[in-house]
Order: sequence, then C-alpha cells, then structure tokens
Amino acid sequence: MAEPADGSALCTCTPDGVRLRLRVTPRAARNAIAGIVAEADGGAALKVTVTAAPEDGKANAAVVKLLAKAWKVPKSSIRIVSGQTDRRKGIAVDGDAEALKAIIGRTAEG
Repeated sequence: MAEPADGSALCTCTPDGVRLRLRVTPRAARNAIAGIVAEADGGAALKVTVTAAPEDGKANAAVVKLLAKAWKVPKSSIRIVSGQTDRRKGIAVDGDAEALKAIIGRTAEG
C-alpha cells in the first residue's frame, strides 16, 4: 500500500481539538511513532509501536504516554475513543486544532 505524502490526511478537526486513527503494534522492540500508513479503506493512520503487552490496558497507557511526550501535551488531553482492544484505534486530542495538526504532521513525517 502506498503511504500518504504528509500528515494532513491524519487529523480531523473537532470543536475540542482533533481526532485521528492509529495502528498500534504492542510488544514491539521499542516505543516509537513509526510514520503514516495507508488503511484498507483508503484512509491514513499513524503507526505507533509500544513495548507494553496488550493486557489490562498497559499498551493503551503506553500509547497515550508516548504520544503526550512526543506532542508535548498533557496525557489527560489524549483519549482513546474507539478500539480499546483493537490494534486500530481512534483517539481524540484536546487543544488548538491547527496547532495540533501541525505538531502531529511533523512527528508523523519523521
């Protein structure tokens, strides 16, 4: 599958901030934001790898911690809104939508 050219396709603006899709790989060798991947439905997702196991919410907590650190936002501003037990997740990030889109786009592109 071809990868989207930039991070702009990742985010959808909401009144409170942005929403985006993730593809999470638990039990990875390291915690990292691994770029943008194309989804089967034609959309884009941010690929995230975490070392935590997908049990008792540990991988979800690791994802939130990693993203909060990378994007310099409080962990409390990131919520997993869909896919709590799935590799494909939807998240909401509270804050200024345009600023968040720029930050997310920069980290997604490397």
